[in-house]
Amino acid sequence: MVRISKRGEVMATRPRMEFGYNPPTGDRNMEVIRPREYLSDLHGALDVASQGFGSIWISDHLNYTDEYRIECWTLLTWIAARYPGVDLGTIVMSNSFRSPSLMAKMGGSLQEISSGRFILGYGAGWYEPEYTAYGYDFPRFRTRLEMLEEGVQVIKTLWTEAPASFSGKHYRVHEAYCAPLPDPPPPIMLGGAGEKYTLGVVARRADWWNDLARPMDEARHKMDVLRQRCDEEGRDFGNIRKTVTARVFIDRSHSKATQMAEGWIDNVQPPVFGDPSAVRDHFEEIIDIGFDLCIVVLPKFQELDDMKLFMDEVVPHFA
Repeated sequence: MVRISKRGEVMATRPRMEFGYNPPTGDRNMEVIRPREYLSDLHGALDVASQGFGSIWISDHLNYTDEYRIECWTLLTWIAARYPGVDLGTIVMSNSFRSPSLMAKMGGSLQEISSGRFILGYGAGWYEPEYTAYGYDFPRFRTRLEMLEEGVQVIKTLWTEAPASFSGKHYRVHEAYCAPLPDPPPPIMLGGAGEKYTLGVVARRADWWNDLARPMDEARHKMDVLRQRCDEEGRDFGNIRKTVTARVFIDRSHSKATQMAEGWIDNVQPPVFGDPSAVRDHFEEIIDIGFDLCIVVLPKFQELDDMKLFMDEVVPHFA
C-alpha cells in the first residue's frame, strides 16, 4: 500500500519520524514546576521518556524570567551520566553565553564521555532582558548572527584540526588543541528561520536545522526558502536534516486535549493537539513538509499520562 501526500507525491504507508523529549529546566508557563521536588520530578519524567524517545533536549536560558531554573550544560551532563541509552542535545545553546572555543572543548568532551551521543543545537540568542540581567552585551541582530556563523566555524575547526587556528571579525584561536578530537564530530543544529539572513547561515553552516512549529502553509514556505538558500550557496538541500520543536497536548478525549491547548492554539507557534489519531494525522502533515525529527514539549511534568499515551500510540506509528 502507498499513500499520497498533499503535494501528490507517492509515500510509504507509514511515514517515518523520530521523536525527542524537551523537559523543563524552569517555568515555561505550561507545566507546574516545584523547585523542592524538581530533581525527583525530572527523574520520574526521564525514566519514562528514555524508554520511548530517542533523544533528550535541554533548553539554554539563564534568567528567562525571575524563577527557579537549572543551567543547560550542567543538566545535560547530569543526564548523560544517568541515561546512557538516548542521544543528548541542546535546544538551542546561545552563542553569546560561552565563547565558541570553550563550547568546542565542552562539546568535544561530552561527545567523548557519552560515546558519541551529542548534538550541538546552537543559536544567536534573542531574549534581551536575560543578557542585561547577566551582564552580557546585546548587539543588534545582524551582529549576533555574524557571531553565530563565526562561532560555528571556530567550533568545527577545533573539532577537526590539531592544532587549530582561526581568525575572524569576532573570534580567533591560535594553535589551540581540542583533544580528544570528537570522533565523529557532533552534528551542529542551527535554530531560527529568518528568511533574510538566518536561513542563509543555516544553508552555509548547519548539519541540522531546527524550526518552531508553525501553521502548515508558513512551515512549508520556510522549507522552500531554505531550499532556495541552499541553491544559492551551492549546498545540497538534502544534506541538512530538518527538525521541528512542538508543544503537544494529547488525551484520549479529543475535546479534553483541545481544552488543554486553549491559550496556545492561536499562538504564532501553534501546538499539536487532540486525541492520538488527530496527533498522528498532524505529524503526517509535518512529515509531508520535510521534517523527520520532532522535539516534543509536554505539559504534564508530574503526571506523565500524556507522555505515556504519546509513546504508546503515536511514536510506534512512525517507527
